[in-house]
Amino acid sequence: MLHASANILIVDDHPSMRRTIADIMRMLGYFNIHYAEDGFMALEKLQENKATDLILLDWNMPKMTGLSFLRRIRSAQEYEKLPVIMITAEAEQQQVIEAVSAGVTSYIVKPFTPITLQRKINEVFP
Repeated sequence: MLHASANILIVDDHPSMRRTIADIMRMLGYFNIHYAEDGFMALEKLQENKATDLILLDWNMPKMTGLSFLRRIRSAQEYEKLPVIMITAEAEQQQVIEAVSAGVTSYIVKPFTPITLQRKINEVFP
């Protein structure tokens, strides 16, 4: 189970989506939330906070996509097992396969409900 004090990094280029995901996470009892607007900023956040427990990641972002970010962290030994749940509008089977091949832990298609996010977290942290 994901501990209530877990460090959670939300990576999404849309402020409203970051806020929505953060609101859901707070509703679920998680309050230690950090934010990044793209993959480069997320890499910086990971360097600043080595204790990140979960990343909630969008696919489509400028500068560095979520998929590129995922591939980059999976190539680093310190992040190869860090749970990453991709939350994206990309619903095509090929994209899901691509994300799984890159090492995503779980996948949620937007729009989603708080129950869906809670279920995915429970699957990732049994």
